[in-house]
Amino acid sequence: MSTQSLNPGWKMVKFGDIAQNVAVRVDPADAKTDVYVGLEHLDPSTLHLRQWGHPSDVTGQKLAFKKGDVIFGRRRAYQRKLAVAEFDGICSAHAMVVRAKPKMILPDFLPFFLQSDMFMERAIEISVGSLSPTINWKTLKVQEFPLPPLDEQKRIAEILWAADDAEEGFSKSIEQHRFLIRKVGVTFYKESGYPKYRFSEHVEDSAYGPRFSNALYDINGGIGQIRTTDISDSGDIEYSTVPLANLDVSAYQNHILNGGDLLISRSGTCGVASVYEDQSFPMIPGAFLIRFRLKTSLLPEFAREYFNSLPGRMQTARLAQGGVQSNIRGSSLLEEEIPIPDIGIQESVVSMFRQLRAELEDLHSHRSKLLTLKKSMLMNVGKEIAHV
Repeated sequence: MSTQSLNPGWKMVKFGDIAQNVAVRVDPADAKTDVYVGLEHLDPSTLHLRQWGHPSDVTGQKLAFKKGDVIFGRRRAYQRKLAVAEFDGICSAHAMVVRAKPKMILPDFLPFFLQSDMFMERAIEISVGSLSPTINWKTLKVQEFPLPPLDEQKRIAEILWAADDAEEGFSKSIEQHRFLIRKVGVTFYKESGYPKYRFSEHVEDSAYGPRFSNALYDINGGIGQIRTTDISDSGDIEYSTVPLANLDVSAYQNHILNGGDLLISRSGTCGVASVYEDQSFPMIPGAFLIRFRLKTSLLPEFAREYFNSLPGRMQTARLAQGGVQSNIRGSSLLEEEIPIPDIGIQESVVSMFRQLRAELEDLHSHRSKLLTLKKSMLMNVGKEIAHV
């Protein structure tokens, strides 16, 4: 790009002229900090550090960073991992500690500059190595990029940080709501003093999901099979990912699910419960799911909320047997005693959980829309910088 094509005030700059690579090496044993940031701690969906480890977790020389520095994952740059440090610490040597040169680029603008497609595409392009492509500072510092003037940088940064603050607000609200749901679960199922009954007393029928050859999976099949991987940790079934199989409906009639059937995973993440909702075509449970058809004395949603609550998870965890792949037996679950109040109380509890989960879903929806908007704004920044 020639300088003649730049807008007034913009200029082409070498990356090394606007930012410095802070390569202060530290032995973790001598680090005067409690914070260690590895590449595994960097979340590509945010500029904020939401997790970190401790220097005692690692060995070998690391890099020191200061509050305000950008920790940029130079190894496998295509993962787009970077974060703004909100405190001092040390980080992996597979990262790069980048510090703005304020006379050239504002520290508040630098993170978004690094997130832009224009910068990321160049970073990926100059990475070397096949298994773990890595950026070398010597190569990066001579790369040239168009840079807006400081007042324009300030305008862009203010808009994007405002969007980031709003997104962080939704993220915190989501975590608070999740905590509230867990707390309500403990209150209702552990501290309420509800009478306990053997689970089998409220179960009409139960069965493991059937096994069949993988060769029978067929996108044109007539029966869907719900697997444990189609169920979230909170018990929601993602019907769009359920595979179809070419099976004879009559041969699997005893396994066809009815609306309201309770499904509990017996392997993998043991004890996760979900409630099947009627679909437009027949479905059966996977081999690692147990199907329970309940009596009218126990609401499926109430049972689901119990088994997914902290007390319920602790109870089913005690039943898991085996080594690498632990399992829960259906017979063991049926023998367990669980809190079961009268139907009126069950309905009230279910209603409260529905409201809490609806509010949580609404928060997720708002956050998702904001993330989409933020991504669009960031892409426009990259286009604006790259194509002036």
